[in-house]
Amino acid sequence: MIRFAWTRFRTQALAGAGVLAIAGAVLLVTGIQLNHAYYAAAAICKQQGNCAHMFTYTFPSQGYLDVANSLNAAGLAVPGLIGMFWGAPLAAREFETGTFRLAWTQGVTRVRWLAAKLAIAGAAAIAAGELFSLMVNWWSSPIHKADPGYTPFTSGSFHTGIAPAGYAAFAFALGVTAGLLIRRTLPAMAVTLAVFTAVIIAFPVLVRPHLIPPVQATSTLSLASIADMPAVGASNGHLSLVPGSAAAPPGAWVISSSQLTTSDGRASSSEPAGPCAGPASQPGPAPVPPSPAAARACNDYIESLHLRQTVTYQPASRYWAFQWAETAIYLALALALAGFSFWWINRDRSTALNSRRPRTRQPAPALQKLSVTPHDPVVSVAN
Repeated sequence: MIRFAWTRFRTQALAGAGVLAIAGAVLLVTGIQLNHAYYAAAAICKQQGNCAHMFTYTFPSQGYLDVANSLNAAGLAVPGLIGMFWGAPLAAREFETGTFRLAWTQGVTRVRWLAAKLAIAGAAAIAAGELFSLMVNWWSSPIHKADPGYTPFTSGSFHTGIAPAGYAAFAFALGVTAGLLIRRTLPAMAVTLAVFTAVIIAFPVLVRPHLIPPVQATSTLSLASIADMPAVGASNGHLSLVPGSAAAPPGAWVISSSQLTTSDGRASSSEPAGPCAGPASQPGPAPVPPSPAAARACNDYIESLHLRQTVTYQPASRYWAFQWAETAIYLALALALAGFSFWWINRDRSTALNSRRPRTRQPAPALQKLSVTPHDPVVSVAN
């Protein structure tokens, strides 16, 4: 049965291996060039004594950034494609063509038939998803090292750890289950893509932030954190500040930032603008940027208010804990779908064989007229 399952799956496996080989060759060639560009830019900035702005002004080019963003998205697309093209047709194609009867009528149990298919194709799906993730992670590593604002919890970077193995297992099991329930290849592929997309979009928003209780930190804004604020200005004569993430340590995943308050609990928007009500806050098509002296006076005024901010975040040290937790959840979902598939296929021993059996043709009209009834005399024909 294992040999038969491999024979049925080998065309898809060889096609997937070919795609991975081509992708690996392209990533290897361009990744070597990217590494050389990174080390060249790092050597220049070290000679200048300042590598803080290497990512913005020296390395990498916009083309590398666009490719990196596309590869990060592909880290999620590949498991979905595996579920569509490997998982959904695995059982649905057997029911469409009727080849499942060949195995079920030769003494092979349904559980063994499905187990062989899941073991071979499922292992290949997990390996393919994780292998592509490792290739993308290696290719993107120079960009991550050059970016001072990089955090491993960003949506693209989080998909290049061990989690893609769980994504691939879940997508594959989802496709197999959809194929068993629908028994049509194309509809099963469409359902697999729709459900996987919904889960992979909802999980980071609804589940991932709550896997581990987050950390809350309250700090008083310093002059450096004020300078790094996204926006500082005035509105209706009062301060207008956009909270940043200065209270969180570097590389942390900031889940939420509270509004800025004074030491006695009043909102920062209740404070007068003071020196911050400069030309930049005046309405107009092209505001005039404040002078260095005006910006310094505004920052000193904000610092004198002793504003406080509470930030809820996940430390960067929890990255692998999140990776293992999310992978375990997706693997558990895959095992649950596999268990449901075994139960579904074995629930009624007569349903599957009879559901796709060709209909018996009605006899021709001429034969219907010649049909024998119990009252008709028996006619014998002598040779």
